[in-house]
Amino acid sequence: MSIGTPRDYSEDMYKVYFELGEWEGRALDILTSFVGDYHSKKILHLEFGYEVAIPIQCIPDVVKLLSQNNIAIYQIVRGDKIEEAWR
Repeated sequence: MSIGTPRDYSEDMYKVYFELGEWEGRALDILTSFVGDYHSKKILHLEFGYEVAIPIQCIPDVVKLLSQNNIAIYQIVRGDKIEEAWR
């Protein structure tokens, strides 16, 4: 069985939910900085984390940034593909 997303090197955008141990808005600052001004306006703050639109291949980069800043990651869920441009 081949799901395919780990080999998706396109800039196709997906909704991705990050369940995080937020502290003083630090995780939101990191996500905002990573996605840039345009996409940061669409970050959805949920009860225990954030939903952000990014390409699949950006997920490991975001995880690395969060981890380097001691932000606990409890769950990552890939959502639907959306019709939006990364760049």
